[in-house]
Amino acid sequence: MGEVGFTTYLVDDDPAVLRSITRLLKAGGYRTKSFSSPQKFLSAHDPSIPGCAIIDLVMAELDGLRLQEALAQSGSQRPIIFLTGRGDVSTSVRAMKAGAVDFLTKPVKRDALFSAVVHAAEIDAASRQKRQESKSIEGRFSVLTHREREVLEHVIAGRLNKQIAASLGTVEKTIKVHRGRMMTKLGVRSVAELVRLADRAGISPARSDL
Repeated sequence: MGEVGFTTYLVDDDPAVLRSITRLLKAGGYRTKSFSSPQKFLSAHDPSIPGCAIIDLVMAELDGLRLQEALAQSGSQRPIIFLTGRGDVSTSVRAMKAGAVDFLTKPVKRDALFSAVVHAAEIDAASRQKRQESKSIEGRFSVLTHREREVLEHVIAGRLNKQIAASLGTVEKTIKVHRGRMMTKLGVRSVAELVRLADRAGISPARSDL
């Protein structure tokens, strides 16, 4: 059965395909929204809703690969499953390299479709969790003052308080205060924890003065 809150977005300009795959998905317990054109899908698409897109590769208005590019350019990380009536290996490779979850040939078999959707749901959930964690981490770092951020970058570079003080033109006692406040705000108790957290946030160590 489909996951709660997970929506399958079906985009195909063939009404018969839309009807048949929609029936399959609904029978499997999936919430489904179907679109007869790429533009209608793009106009109504809400990337905040968990789900995947099942897109016909060959459409008159906008082909599947270009729709995939349009989604990526909009910042959406929606998992995509492609449908095609042609066994085009080179196109399949391009689609997969661009991040497609799967590539199914019409007429789509029920088991293959559900297997691809389950895989897409796993990818979508992992991606959303990762983005949520990143947002949470960014929030923790956002409370640091400019000076605390500077001290942080020197600490994760492995520098001692007296070295940091010399680099920042202050005294070691002041650095100790900033360092303590910074560690408390971030909720870490060791330099090793701080290094791991900074790495997850994409923060680079301060460069050496040498």
